[in-house]
Amino acid sequence: MAKELIRFENISKSFDGTEVLKDLTLSIHENEFVTLLGPSGCGKTTTLRILGGFETPDKGRVMFDGGDITNIPPNKRPLNTVFQKYALFTHMNVADNIAFGLKIKGKDKDHIREKIAYSLKLVGLEGFENRYPSSLSGGQQQRIAIARAIVNEPQVLLLDEPLGALDLKLRQGMQYELIRLKEELGITFVYVTHDQEEALTMSDTVVVMNQGLIQQIGTPEDIYNEPQNAFVADFIGESNLIDGIMIHDCLVNIGGLDLPCVDTGFGNNNPVDVVIRPEDVELDADGNGPIKGTVISIVFKGVHWEMHVESSIGITFLVQTTEHFPVGSVVGINVDPYNIQIMHKPSSEDAQVFDQLETIPGEDL
Repeated sequence: MAKELIRFENISKSFDGTEVLKDLTLSIHENEFVTLLGPSGCGKTTTLRILGGFETPDKGRVMFDGGDITNIPPNKRPLNTVFQKYALFTHMNVADNIAFGLKIKGKDKDHIREKIAYSLKLVGLEGFENRYPSSLSGGQQQRIAIARAIVNEPQVLLLDEPLGALDLKLRQGMQYELIRLKEELGITFVYVTHDQEEALTMSDTVVVMNQGLIQQIGTPEDIYNEPQNAFVADFIGESNLIDGIMIHDCLVNIGGLDLPCVDTGFGNNNPVDVVIRPEDVELDADGNGPIKGTVISIVFKGVHWEMHVESSIGITFLVQTTEHFPVGSVVGINVDPYNIQIMHKPSSEDAQVFDQLETIPGEDL
């Protein structure tokens, strides 16, 4: 594993008496694409602003490459930030916008000219030097903001929901562009978003946050396939979240029916949360399966059909399948044991994140 570059140590932060970060500890490694993901008010933007030097924690410290940068001003930190609103200077052309930081550092004209050309090539906007922000599309402005940040050769690039103002096609295109830039530049990206697709598409590591607490850290595959609690399971993608009883290792009861699973270590006859992803629910047109059900709604989603199936055990399953089952169809419901995810019920108030989705009023903290 690459060496640790950034470390948040026991960071807490409050605004107007509301605690938005609670004893947060997190490590970020060199050349890693880390996404802070969560709903509005979860503390992800505050975490980024503390790293950028725009906020100071009430408690804890921020370490960078072994040194304490907690009280170092933003302009003295080896990182740059790309904001959602881009913050381009409207009275300056593209070249002057990109060169702004280099001029402040006193770089000579030849160096600045070379860096402008290099950064514009990286973001695919060669020849735009003399254009003004008002003549650019949202996607082009976003690329210029990135060029302005990377031209200063930061060790870390911070991105605060930079794709939020773009339409779907542009957003998807820029996701791949950011992945490419990260690989070409060899720098560390710390990215803030509430968009699960962005996080799963771009990240090496996803940090899921809620109410100032880290809920889970892992690869996109781990976060999606092995959620550690009900909040993560519900927030990342869609899921069937069901109350269950763990009878014993590899056997769980839902709705009065015992189903085999592969999870162990949850004790005997203990309440658990059970997650079954919609794409993992298999329907049988002949009614074969441990559970019977009736299709009560169906919607075409392009690549699959999404339907609700009312089951004989009192649970309505969300199902995603490429097969079409008309409303009223009686089907069998099957789930592979490997696709049944068992999780502990929350044991404390702080752990009851799934039942506490209220966000802090106002803008994202």
